[in-house]
Amino acid sequence: MIEVILLERIERLGTMGQTVKVRPGFARNYLLPQKKALRATKSNLELFEKQRAELEAQNANKRVEAETLAKKIDGIKVVVIRQASEMGMLYGSVTGRDVAEAAKEAKHPIDRLMVQIDTPIKTLGLFDVKVKLHPEVTIKVTVNVARSPEEAIMQSEKGAAKAKADAAAEAAEAEVAMIENIGKKTEAPTEATEEVADEGEVKKAKKPRAKKAKADEAAE
Repeated sequence: MIEVILLERIERLGTMGQTVKVRPGFARNYLLPQKKALRATKSNLELFEKQRAELEAQNANKRVEAETLAKKIDGIKVVVIRQASEMGMLYGSVTGRDVAEAAKEAKHPIDRLMVQIDTPIKTLGLFDVKVKLHPEVTIKVTVNVARSPEEAIMQSEKGAAKAKADAAAEAAEAEVAMIENIGKKTEAPTEATEEVADEGEVKKAKKPRAKKAKADEAAE
């Protein structure tokens, strides 16, 4: 493990200015060449402290730019045309480069390094993929993997219909749950109500006895 100084927020690792321990390969192949970190030497620590204000200002500007872009492209759909078997299995998987190229064809500025595919895409269909425009700004992109543009249109229409049906089902379930809850509230008597009812029964039982006692006294 080696120590590095983070120059920006890295998910599951730390924030700007933190000194963290990482694997040599991760630092050598990603953090250092991408200028996301510096080796944690005495001279680099001093250099970072001198540049901290400037780096924080640059990060804030980039975040604002990313947030502006996110409002425009969050939730977009891109189409990736790939060959596949009759069962819908791809001959290879869809990569971040494929998603970035499809986005650029649709005039959306997404770099392959921004694309985060958590589960390999190896079949035809619609898939939600995360795109990190900035360490603190992440959006969702729907990737439509099909064998042809026509098939992509069909998949998109089916996906829209399914989403609408799912939303309607969720709304119906919520309404049923609400009605059941209201029913339980009106049917179930509270402890206070039960106690009052019991008290009333006791009073009713005492009244006849009191009248009988008075009648006996009058007879004597």
